[in-house]
Amino acid sequence: MPIWTLHRDGKNIGPGEVVAPGERLSWGRTIGLGGQHVVSMFGATFVFPIIMGLNPQLAVMMSGFCTLFFLLVVKGRVPSYLGTSAAFVGGVAAIRAQGGTTAEVTGAILVSGLVLGFVGIAIHFLGGGVISKALPPVVTGAVVMLIGFNLAPVVAGLYWPQDQWVALIVMVALIVMSVALRGFLGRIAILVALVFGYIFSWVLDRVSGPITSASGSGAPTEHFRVNWDSVHSASWFGLPPFSDEANGIVGIHAPSFSLTFIVLVLPGVIALVAENAGHVKAVAEITGDDLDPYIGRAIAGDGFATAIASAVGGSPTTTHAENIGVMAATRVYSTAAYVIAGVIAILLGFSPKFGAVMAATPGGVLGGILVVLFGMIGLLGAKIWKENGVDFGNPLNLMPIAAGLIIGIGDTALKFSDTFSLGGIALGTIVLIVMYHFCQFVGSRNPELNRPEPGRRPGSTTGPDTSDDEREEPVAQLT
Repeated sequence: MPIWTLHRDGKNIGPGEVVAPGERLSWGRTIGLGGQHVVSMFGATFVFPIIMGLNPQLAVMMSGFCTLFFLLVVKGRVPSYLGTSAAFVGGVAAIRAQGGTTAEVTGAILVSGLVLGFVGIAIHFLGGGVISKALPPVVTGAVVMLIGFNLAPVVAGLYWPQDQWVALIVMVALIVMSVALRGFLGRIAILVALVFGYIFSWVLDRVSGPITSASGSGAPTEHFRVNWDSVHSASWFGLPPFSDEANGIVGIHAPSFSLTFIVLVLPGVIALVAENAGHVKAVAEITGDDLDPYIGRAIAGDGFATAIASAVGGSPTTTHAENIGVMAATRVYSTAAYVIAGVIAILLGFSPKFGAVMAATPGGVLGGILVVLFGMIGLLGAKIWKENGVDFGNPLNLMPIAAGLIIGIGDTALKFSDTFSLGGIALGTIVLIVMYHFCQFVGSRNPELNRPEPGRRPGSTTGPDTSDDEREEPVAQLT
């Protein structure tokens, strides 16, 4: 880790300047910036563990530990907060649908984290160019898209029906806030909408009384939208609880492993490779630092951090787009602020009462937020295609991507035996990657598919000639 040098007088940033990763402002300002980073990542970091059936208090605590671990791996050169990743939510939903336990969920995520870590090590030694060869933008965009859109049934079948009118109002509020709020509030619109929905649900309980609906996957019952029984009984200080699934308690636990379930979440690794690479490139572009040698380190750091978090029952981690927004607005890229943010998150994780408040978030509120979040994840895939000029007029791109998307989004399954099947995101991702590269191999021998068109390099399948300006894959943030 660097010994951060003071930027100017520690108070002011000159016109056109940024505070580099190895610099810092005064410690008072740095602590304040660290708090901002915690707030900005907070919405997604505790919403997604709830969706995956994991403990949000433990997720926040481990996000702090994992952020500090990540900063050590990248030698303090890449400013990033590792909050909860959405890349595995679809796979986890498939595991739950097949009767998988929480331990099997974290076991599958742990293995995926290790795979991501070793992929990062390979990239570190082979160079970042291997990413675009194995996973070109047309493929990574499709994987990101099917991860998001495959989750639509989770919202429609589980969360929205719990309180459809609250879900609708929260959805509208989030959309409006994201375009109406300015500055820092605009960047944390998810958290602001969540707080609004929480308070709104509490007011409805006082005014109109309880509702009758299914809470989670159970039968419809009469209940209040906001139930704080567990909050009142929780202590202010202490570790997250240890899991006791017989009594409905999810917390610290050891993972277990199932090959069938591991395969279901492995596609998330592809999304995280693109996401971490894009994060490093985005920071490098703004700060002017050459961070390409740290792409492999960043991917490995995120992968092993995910494995560490899952080993104790925590949630998978990733870099957060919200934190890039904070850095761009403040022009402060100091990794010292992220060290402070990690420490703050760890301290918050030592409050069971804080965790109980998070876990008591009404289902209708989550429904309204997830409608937007899952749709945004899917559309980020389209953004990757657009910014890389992917040409879907060429069958080399169109045919394999079309097949993989429908298989993945439609949850199509391929059954091999009574105990093993592939479906949804896993099968869709395999079709995308294998068939894309197979089509490239076969199509290279078809002169009609490789005939150069005006403005395109010979052999190009991804749009206009960019030989004078090499494309970089954009940030594919899933949070």
